[in-house]
This record gives sequence, C-alpha cells and structure tokens, in this order.
Amino acid sequence: MLAGASSAVRDDALRYAADFVEERADRILAANAEDLARAADADATSLDRLRLDRGRVAGMAAGLRDVAGLPDPVGEVVEGWVRPNGLRVERVRIPLGVVGIIYENRPNVTSDAAGLCLKSGNAVLLRGSSTAISSNLVIAAALRDGLAKAGLPVDAVGLVEDTSRASAVAFMQLEGIIDCLIPRGGSSLIASIREHATVPYVVDGIGNCHVYIDAMADLDMAESIVVNAKTQRPGVCNAAESLVVHRAVADAFLPRIAAALDGVTLLGDEATRKVLPGIGTATEEDFAAEFLGLTLSIATVDDLDAAIDHITRYGSGHSEAIVTRDIGAAGRFTTEVDAAAVVVNASTRFVDGGELGLGAEIGISTQKLHVRGPMGLRDLTSIRYVVTGTGQVRT
Repeated sequence: MLAGASSAVRDDALRYAADFVEERADRILAANAEDLARAADADATSLDRLRLDRGRVAGMAAGLRDVAGLPDPVGEVVEGWVRPNGLRVERVRIPLGVVGIIYENRPNVTSDAAGLCLKSGNAVLLRGSSTAISSNLVIAAALRDGLAKAGLPVDAVGLVEDTSRASAVAFMQLEGIIDCLIPRGGSSLIASIREHATVPYVVDGIGNCHVYIDAMADLDMAESIVVNAKTQRPGVCNAAESLVVHRAVADAFLPRIAAALDGVTLLGDEATRKVLPGIGTATEEDFAAEFLGLTLSIATVDDLDAAIDHITRYGSGHSEAIVTRDIGAAGRFTTEVDAAAVVVNASTRFVDGGELGLGAEIGISTQKLHVRGPMGLRDLTSIRYVVTGTGQVRT
C-alpha cells in the first residue's frame, strides 16, 4: 500500500510526523534524558551523538519537512528507447521494499532514516541501540502517528524494542522480510554485519579520511581546510583523521598547523616529529584509526606517489582530499585514490548528502555495489524495465 500511495499522501505523512515531533518535544527530551542518564559513563563523542536538545529536535522536524519537499524518485523514467521492432523500453525507479536500518546512539537517525525511506516508497524497520531506546520509542511513535493521520499503514515504520545482541544478529538475518540492510555505526557494527548478515546490505563505513597537502599547495588555504576538516565536528565520519604533508612544505606548514590545531592531540611519524619534536609517535594502529575525536595522525611523504600509497594503505575508502594548485597532481589524485569521494581544495566535511545537493542522505556507502558515497532518495530505489509493445512476438 505504501509504494502505491501517491507522492502527495506520503508527503502529508511526513509533514504530520514533523508536527508531532515538534508537539512532543518535551516528551522526546525527557526520554532522551533517561538515555543520557543510563549512558553517563560513555565517552564524550558517544554522548554527543546520543544527546538531543531543542535545536536538534527542531532539526528533526525540519528535516522531515525538507524531505517531503524533495522530488519523488518513484516512477522516474531513468532512460528509454524504442527498438527497431517497435518495442518501447524504459528503465523506471521503484522502491526497494523494506529497508532495515541498524544504528548506534544518534536518535535523530530514527527520524531521518524513516523519512527518507517513506519518501522513496519504502517501509522501514529500525533497530537502534539500547543507549537510545527511550528516545527512539517516542520518535518512532510520532512517525507512526503521522502515517496514521495520512491514512497510511502505521507498520510502514517499525521499531525493534529488543536491543539485545541476539536480536541484532536476528535482525541481520531477516531474509524474506528485509530487502536491504543499512548499518549506521562504528567498526564493530560493520564487522558484525559482515560476519552475520544474510540479507543484502550497504555498508555505511568508517571514515579514516585524509587531507594531503601537496608541494604546490596554498598554505593559507591548506590551514583553513585542515582546521575545518578536523575540528568543525570531529565525531562524524567525514571529519579528517589523518594529515599527509609533502616534504617540500613540511618545514613551513607543520608548525603553523600545529599552532592552529590547539587542543588537538597530534601523532606523527619520524619525519614529522623532526619538525614537531613535541608531538606523540604515530603507530600503525594510529594511522589506520577513526579517532572520532580531537586526535590527528600526521605523515610526511616525499612525493604524490608516496601520499597515494599512504592513503591506499590506511584509508577506509570514505573521503580523501588534496590541497594543491597543480592541476596535474589534482587529476592524478582524483583518478588514483580509491574512495567514495575525492575532494580537491575543500574540506572533507562537504561529503554529505545535504551539502552536495542531494537534499538528505541515509548514509555514506564505502562499498561499490549498489551505490557508493552519500546515499540520497534515488539510492533507496531499484530500477526495473518496463517494456511496452503492440503485439510483437519473438521469432
């Protein structure tokens, strides 16, 4: 019934849900306070992801309304042609079916993911973490009430209330129920998905993102980009975790970026520590780490080849940036670095559905099938062929 509902009705459901989220802000914040109290011993990054305030609740409601205003991908004709025998062939977007979202902390994902799934004609089954269960229950109820008010089946949004590990594994194996599984979480969740999932999944992977400062970089630009990529919001997947600096500019750039990154723990290789002797030593594990906090690894390299090799060895395939005035170096970087997004002379923080003009995203895929990079509404659809004839038969 959901896929067959008109775009206008689905949009109404999202707007009604937004109204309910706003009206129940006090209830949502009270539930979130319960979650925060249970998670009092968690680290600062986890608490930041879990915490809601009035601004974030208002953001959830605004996000639902924004999604309602986006073009509907369902029924879009991607391309079409007519065969010599007169058959008309079209490739048309259709919903995936039931999308399963398994996620940690971040109760705003409950609203964001459900909104995107409903807009694209999909039912959604949500499995959040135990840390956010009180918040998720109240938010999911608002979404379900929005569906009911629009005359759509409330079970188009489902929330798994059992937050045990056993239920998480069972969720990953709901063949015949879940058509596509999307995890939103850290390396342990991704590892569990790869070990246990029996339904098709899209990995919203970890982000060990690099910024490479080339020999031909504008160092003022480079400083601004690195500071933004590392500190604007350090606990998200598109924040920079590693800095790679060409040896030709290391003596000039490293001291100034160290001063600009006041409050950030810096860990460097031997060449970097010759310029910055006061910083810590970076281990192999540090270069491969997604810190999700105010820690940055730094490597000094001899040339672009070494920079690409370093990124290839330690990167997670998420987002990688180069700062350079050399068009040739930029071209090689964007061609040879294997990542979901490559960025030239800008912050990795722009690798985000909203920032890239997709309107919203359900995650950032670091795999290559069926989608890579920020996943917007179109990426929550499949494509089927619609073939129309006038009585043709094959001979």
